[in-house]
Amino acid sequence: MQPADPDADRDADTAQARRALRLVAEAAWAAATQAEAAALGPQSASSELLHELQVHKIELEMQNGALREAKRAMEASRDRFAELYEFAPVGYLLLGENELIEEANLSAVKLLGQERRLLLGRSFIAWVAPAQQVAWRGLCLRLRRAGEGQEFERREQIELLLQRRDGSQFLAHLECGQRPREGPQARAGLAVLISDVSALRASEARLRLSDAALGAITEGVHITDPDGRLCSVNAGFEAITGYSAAEAIGRKPSFLQGPDSDPKTIAEIRRSLRERRQFIGEILNYRKDGKAFWSELTISPLLDAQGQLTHFVGVSRDISERKRSAAEIQHLAFHDALTQLPNRRLLQLHMEQALAASVDSGQYSALFFLDLDKFKELNDSRGHDMGDLLLVGVAQRLREALRKQDTVSRQGGDEFVLLVRDLGSNQAQAAKAAGLIGSSLPGLLAPPFDLEGFKYHCKASIGAALFRAPDTVAELLKHADLALYEAKSAGRDRLRFFDPAMQLAQDQRMVLETELRLATELGQWRLYYQPQVDAGRRMVGVEALLRWQHPRLGLLLPDDFIGLAEDSGLILPIGLWVLQTACAQLKSWEADPRTAGLQMAVNVSAMQFRQIDFVAQIKALLAVSACRPERLKLELTESLALDDIGDTIDTMLALKGLGLHFSMDDFGTGHASLNYLAQLPLDQLKIDKSFVAKLPGLAKDETIARAIITMGLGLNMSVIAEGVETEAQRDFLGTQGCDECQGFLFSRPLPIDALQDYLDEEAEPEPTA
Repeated sequence: MQPADPDADRDADTAQARRALRLVAEAAWAAATQAEAAALGPQSASSELLHELQVHKIELEMQNGALREAKRAMEASRDRFAELYEFAPVGYLLLGENELIEEANLSAVKLLGQERRLLLGRSFIAWVAPAQQVAWRGLCLRLRRAGEGQEFERREQIELLLQRRDGSQFLAHLECGQRPREGPQARAGLAVLISDVSALRASEARLRLSDAALGAITEGVHITDPDGRLCSVNAGFEAITGYSAAEAIGRKPSFLQGPDSDPKTIAEIRRSLRERRQFIGEILNYRKDGKAFWSELTISPLLDAQGQLTHFVGVSRDISERKRSAAEIQHLAFHDALTQLPNRRLLQLHMEQALAASVDSGQYSALFFLDLDKFKELNDSRGHDMGDLLLVGVAQRLREALRKQDTVSRQGGDEFVLLVRDLGSNQAQAAKAAGLIGSSLPGLLAPPFDLEGFKYHCKASIGAALFRAPDTVAELLKHADLALYEAKSAGRDRLRFFDPAMQLAQDQRMVLETELRLATELGQWRLYYQPQVDAGRRMVGVEALLRWQHPRLGLLLPDDFIGLAEDSGLILPIGLWVLQTACAQLKSWEADPRTAGLQMAVNVSAMQFRQIDFVAQIKALLAVSACRPERLKLELTESLALDDIGDTIDTMLALKGLGLHFSMDDFGTGHASLNYLAQLPLDQLKIDKSFVAKLPGLAKDETIARAIITMGLGLNMSVIAEGVETEAQRDFLGTQGCDECQGFLFSRPLPIDALQDYLDEEAEPEPTA
């Protein structure tokens, strides 16, 4: 039995309704016309014609209503088809010749990530990933050949990697066939249905990989795609790293690495992935909370049935506790349990390293044996707990005082050893540095130690030895131990060097430092003044030079004690005395017309200039002396001026605001650039005597002197040369524009009385011929 046809039933009902309406209309019209015929008579024939016309009118109106209803039904059907076409669950494309896109539904537009107007007219191959365009061309060729053979129903399916406009890619299932032909004139082409199967295939791959990964799981597992991005992690991975699967997936496992992860291990992992081979090793990673942990890691490539790489599977195990235990055992083997300092064994290893390094570098190092004086008495009187507290406190102070490359070791009992590396390749300089370090150790221990409320003053005996290859560790330990024995024998609280010559120099230095501390109190400082003259040999100023009238060694020049004064910090009170004396002398000169206009240059050390209250000190000195500040000129070295140039300029400007002048001393021996030189508020450049000594002479030396003079004058500064000893030097400088000079040609540095005689001689008229 055939199913009922709803359209046929609807047409039959419509025809029957039209017939019934026609019969009703005709009956109504007949009754009306009969009544009118009786009244009108001969007009009956016209009435019949009018009747027929009215019947046809009603019939046409009914037909028009049916047509309108059919039109509305057809439009609704068309809208439903358009909606189904546009929003179909698959993309639909019609391709013309050369696979140009002629039609595309909205689903295809969304899948390809391109506006419809930009899709139409372009070849579909533009959306096929480059690596799979050959496969697409092959499919098109097969379908084209099938069409030529009249195999119109042939269709093919294929999965290709398509790429969107933004460069992202997705795996697509394509069903392709010859496009429908409507009439003989229809153009050939392809109809293509597109479905995104990326999620489906990824899900299938994850299910397949799960079975493979389960057998390899120990603690944590992660799976990456061939590009190394995480696509799956297990609960063990989340527990070890602290990152959830949602936070990890899509990232590369390298996000777990941190500042202390070994670069060599990271490089080996990358090399293994690149070569598609297994990696087994250990790496330091970081959890989400920032804590480091050691991971024992195995990474294996996963291949499909065709041997193509699809994923990498990583299996990791947290071995932090095992590493920690091993490190603790290692630490205990090489460190003192009480102070945590390196023990004798580790010290010897570090000494061997220092000796080996000195073969190439030539650097000297020093070994200090330090033994706490009267430590046994502390233990006996206060108990071993107090002794332990003291040992820990001493260890902390020593460790904080040295550099990272140095070693502080506890050998046992109350004996400590300091290994200080790289003191210089020159023995004399290295010995001086070692002496300074050794001399500082008693001061380091001098502040009392707080032993649970008990204030304990600690002193130590120190033995030292300087060394480099080919010395041996055994010899060094013996030498330092012998030096320590000598320190104890000398009465303890002493520093002794194994080298007799070094010891003598150290003794002399310590004595000199003690005497240096008393020099100001005993009034042993002297200021000497070296005249500075102009082109006419008239004295325009002096440089104040410090001398030490030593009761035992006689008159000492700055080279004999300034270095010690700077190292010990005594340069500050000494420098203050120099400035006080210079200001007082300037004030006394104001009473004499011959000296009232003289300017006095005073050298200022870096330590002195960098004092926070240096400007306040100068202001106070000027107030007390009441001297004219414009007559005081401070000489700074290049290294001082350029060290933190911002602070230097601020201090100089503050002092210039008081009226002082500035000269750059020994110009040309440092590293001042023209840019920095131009920034400094200088009034004068002083040509160093090392350049002047070679004038006139080689063209190179003359060029340097000429350049300094030109530079100074060009920057609106005066230029003065020191160390002028010959008329030839003076004449050359004068021809280049340097009119001011000082040196033995004019006068040696003079005490104040002799300077007065110099002034008297300068004032005497020259004898007439």
